[in-house]
Formats: sequence, structure tokens, C-alpha cells
Amino acid sequence: MKAAIIVFPGTNRERDMRLALKRASGRDPMMLFHREAALPAGLDLVVLPGGFSYGDYLRCGAMAAQSPIMRAVVDFAAAGGHVLGVCNGFQIMIEAGLLPGGLLRNATLRFLSMECRLRVERAGTAFTAQWQQGDCFRAPMAHGDGNYFADNVTLDRLEGEGLVAFRYVDEAGQATDAANRNGSARNIAGVFSANLRVCGLMPHPEDLVDPLMGGVDGLPMFQSLAERLVSA
Repeated sequence: MKAAIIVFPGTNRERDMRLALKRASGRDPMMLFHREAALPAGLDLVVLPGGFSYGDYLRCGAMAAQSPIMRAVVDFAAAGGHVLGVCNGFQIMIEAGLLPGGLLRNATLRFLSMECRLRVERAGTAFTAQWQQGDCFRAPMAHGDGNYFADNVTLDRLEGEGLVAFRYVDEAGQATDAANRNGSARNIAGVFSANLRVCGLMPHPEDLVDPLMGGVDGLPMFQSLAERLVSA
């Protein structure tokens, strides 16, 4: 799997993502700076990692979405390329029009840094092939603007077309209000594009890929990508 991680001013999870991808695939991903105007040929995956791009000025991800490299990322996705966005990467994706909806301030109006539990809502994709539908796993969250929002028509479409990727749940795997700490609509933690090749989520699976991190709950996502996205 040939992967590239995009680095913006203020990105701080690129090394975590690099470790996760290398652990799963055995291949070191390349780092691309936001001023690059083109992606290298032959990429299987582009990743937008977490952090605070441009200090979260204006709206989270709004300035990064205008970076030169994002024009190439949008074209890559339009051509059928696979793109993963985590936390600030998810925010950038939405600002760039790669995924529907918006990410508002957390319902508590406070930054949340804690562990959460996610339920896999759709298995069998390049991002979830190592899980079964309904599987639950732990993931750290660290965000101030993770409250996923969309109008009811969009939410119904996402549900009806199976484009909800992950949902916040409790220890019993139930999508309760208490488990939905940031207040996201319908407990949605992550979504897919219509062709299932773009995935964005707020929690950080890359930060649980080694026992030294406290567990390997997030590793199946990267193993799924390594399994499905094999360069010719």
C-alpha cells in the first residue's frame, strides 16, 4: 500500500498516523507538505491527520481546505482514490466538500479529551474489512468541534444508503445520549462518501495500534486498508 499523509501548519498527529500505517502495512508512508500542488503518482491512499491546522482560525479546517494540496486531494478522490480523514482531517474534508455535513462546537462547549467507544455501522469497506458490522472498539477523542451536524434529509440519506461508518456507543454497544459526549446528530462519529472510498471520523484509531499505547483497538482499520489497497 502506497500512502501519503498530508501535513498542514498545526498538524500534530502525522507521526501517530505514520506509525499506524507502517505497523499495518510494513511500508513507510510519505509525508507531503500543504504547499505541494500535486500528489505523487501511484498512490493508494491519502490521509488527512489530526491536529489544529492553521490554529483552527475561522472554522476548523476551513483554511487548510484552501491549501494547494487539497485541490489535488479532491481530484484524487473524484478519480476514485481512497482518502481517510481523522479529527481535524475530517473537518478539512467537510470544508473541502469531500463529505457532507458540518462539525460544530461540542454540545458541552468544552474541549473533550477522553476515551470513547465506537460501533462499526458498515463492514466490508476498505476501512472496515477487518471488523464485522456491530463490532465495538475503543478510541481516544481530542476535539473541541466534533459535534457532527447535517439536515434531516442528509441524515436520512446517510442512514438509508449505509454511509454512516461509526457511531458513539456505551459499554453495552448502545447508542445512548450519555455515550454521545460531543452531541453529534444520531450519535454519528464517522461517515463514508457515496462510493465508500472516502471516510472521515472524529476519534483517533491511530492512537490505539500497539500494546504500549494501551491496546490495539484501532489497528483493524489500518489492517483493512493494507489488505484492500495493494499497489499493483
